[in-house]
Amino acid sequence: MAGINRRIAEELGVREGQVSAAVDLLDGGATVPFIARYRKEVTGTLDDAQLRTLEERLRYLRELEERRAAILSSVEEQGKLTDELRAQILSADTKSRLEDIYLPYKPKRRTKAQIAREAGLEPLAEALLGDPSLDPAAAAGAYVDADKGVADTTAALDGARAILVERMGEDADLIGTLRERLWQRGRMLSAVRDGAQDKGAKFSDYFEFSEALSSLPSHRVLALFRGEKEDVLDLTIEPEEGIEPGVPTSYEATIAHQFGIANQGRPADRWLTDTVRWAWRTKILVHLGIDVRLRLRSEAEDEAVRVFAANLRDLLLAAPAGTRATMGLDPGLRTGVKVAVVDATGKVVEHATIYPHAPANRWDESLAVLARLAQKHHVDLVAIGNGTASRETERLAADLMKKVPELGLTKAVVSEAGASVYSASAYASAELPDLDVSIRGAVSIARRLQDPLAELVKIDPKSIGVGQYQHDITESKLSRSLDAVVEDCVNGVGVDLNTASVPLLSRVSGITSTLAENIVSYRDANGPYPSRSALKNVPRLGPKAFEQCAGFLKVTGGEEPLDASSVHPEAYPLARRIVTASGADVPALIGNGGALRTLRPTDFVDETFGLPTVTDIFAELEKPGRDPRPAFTTASFADGVETLGDLVPGMVLEGQVTNVAAFGAFVDVGVHQDGLVHVSAMSKNFVSDPREVVKSGDIVKVKVMDVDLQRKRISLSLRLDDEVGSAPGGRTSGARGGQGSGEGQGGGRRGDGRGGDGRGNRGRGQGQGRQGGGGRGARPAPADTAMADALRRAGLA
Repeated sequence: MAGINRRIAEELGVREGQVSAAVDLLDGGATVPFIARYRKEVTGTLDDAQLRTLEERLRYLRELEERRAAILSSVEEQGKLTDELRAQILSADTKSRLEDIYLPYKPKRRTKAQIAREAGLEPLAEALLGDPSLDPAAAAGAYVDADKGVADTTAALDGARAILVERMGEDADLIGTLRERLWQRGRMLSAVRDGAQDKGAKFSDYFEFSEALSSLPSHRVLALFRGEKEDVLDLTIEPEEGIEPGVPTSYEATIAHQFGIANQGRPADRWLTDTVRWAWRTKILVHLGIDVRLRLRSEAEDEAVRVFAANLRDLLLAAPAGTRATMGLDPGLRTGVKVAVVDATGKVVEHATIYPHAPANRWDESLAVLARLAQKHHVDLVAIGNGTASRETERLAADLMKKVPELGLTKAVVSEAGASVYSASAYASAELPDLDVSIRGAVSIARRLQDPLAELVKIDPKSIGVGQYQHDITESKLSRSLDAVVEDCVNGVGVDLNTASVPLLSRVSGITSTLAENIVSYRDANGPYPSRSALKNVPRLGPKAFEQCAGFLKVTGGEEPLDASSVHPEAYPLARRIVTASGADVPALIGNGGALRTLRPTDFVDETFGLPTVTDIFAELEKPGRDPRPAFTTASFADGVETLGDLVPGMVLEGQVTNVAAFGAFVDVGVHQDGLVHVSAMSKNFVSDPREVVKSGDIVKVKVMDVDLQRKRISLSLRLDDEVGSAPGGRTSGARGGQGSGEGQGGGRRGDGRGGDGRGNRGRGQGQGRQGGGGRGARPAPADTAMADALRRAGLA
């Protein structure tokens, strides 16, 4: 364990003692949010990002140690564990290096080499390798033995070659060198399979494609593998460019050098050179090709997970409108617009269905219904889903605001991603048992505006639709990462103990699903919790769980004023010392920055609480229960711009960022198709990561650079002084950002005819466009893949 801690410390650039302390806490059942917030002195103020990295590396290195122990045991049982081999195994610092060392000792089916050894041909192989002056045929003659299955000299030489080929393919140092060279010099080639052109049209950019392995972006890797899986593409690994038939490659030269083989005209040189070529082409390249594909997929998955997690974090931490009565509108045409009104706490107070759009066209009647509901329930906000008929329904809300201004309404368009998943879920059935599935969607839309985090935690993160190629990613890897994001977001914001739902509570540090249900059941039976300490009365909520969760659960207006803050109950004595020193009581001191600034945090440091905790308490007393999320704002879509045909190059519009990918950002400007701001059109300066400029939920001003009505594509720029026709999105460099194929993937909103998941849900598109590159005369490399919802709405699918 000491070795693991030391290695992690070196990787993170922190002290080993910090890592050891964090590992002990994690092993003791503490969560990352708890450690990051309330154990700063113990870990030397490691933050949540460092702790998440530490947790992931700890998992990997422990798996590595388990595998190392298993390999040592296996080799020892075979009686082949020498001191030198033990040292090699113990020094292996990656799983791939460990497996390379183990390969010669790994139990396997009888190989040609093993059969040859049993036939007594190993001395022949050793002789030819050690003395190339021997004539292969003459030397092999002595080993011909029909009883042993060696019929003639050819059979003898084939057996000797099999032995040397296996030896070359199991040389750990050699394989490691060749693997890295293949990664640096190799290329991925793809070609369409015969007869698959029509079926695989969405992969057309890959029908004749070549790109260096080391530069393939994650979305492109996953697209290629999906094309292969769907029997559209044939993928091959080309070791290096410029290979001529019959000319030894640099890989073969390295193998030959490793085994002292050189073509100097000696009798066995040609045979040995052919053996090297055979080893490379039939064994080593095949083995390394599999390794490289695994590495490509692993790194592509890691990047896809990172993008998904980043977008999910932005979505969960979107600005909440707050505790205000809200009307949710779930747009629809033939089936009508579903309306749900929720009070300030999110409780459904009334619902209805209106038919303002074609074919019914009951516009005035619909306005009357909305006005009545808004007036009756003192509605402040109108949340409009962004699905089919969204813009038409927004116009209805605008008309209502214009005709009945005394209502004082504010409207906002809300993402519907995953709403259908929630509506049909078991939790929604239990939470809203008397409401139709379609009305539940309107309720969810309203609540999302009030508090996106509290509502979205009710949905499996994978169904929210802000990832790329999420169905091609290892389930455990994706779930682990997304669950960590949700946990960090929920605990970073904090939770109202007296209003939180079971799904929200179950994401709080230390609270399991069962405990969350017990907390809500106790609240339903006994009324609101008067204090945090009342949690101790909840069945099965012991001291450890209370320690982990108490600081993240807030009670407003309860018996203890500090319960409304993020001060942990274990630190209440310290907080009261600060209060006493100020000469005021707790209610008077909370929020009193002037009084707090007269005190010095260092005066309150003791053996239990260090300066980081004291400083946090000062900050919390000054601004108790502060929400880290941004202030609520809404995008104002331009009047008269409702469809793709209304867009004109040169227009400057306000919109909302819906998704951020590695190649740019998608922006909703209110025309049912998200436009793409390519990374090259985000700033006058070079941008390596679009999230440095924008994130999901941001309100931005963009300039329309190009509109493709036929393919439903919109090119936008954040650089408002760009001239139309100046090739935004990197086109001046030959890139066509965000273009290419797409694919519906489900998990979206209902029935707007854009693909689906078999339940009437709108498919979320994924695709890939062209972004320059390519090699050996191949077509340009396809550009970056879009996210689930954005690509479909941007017309890239």
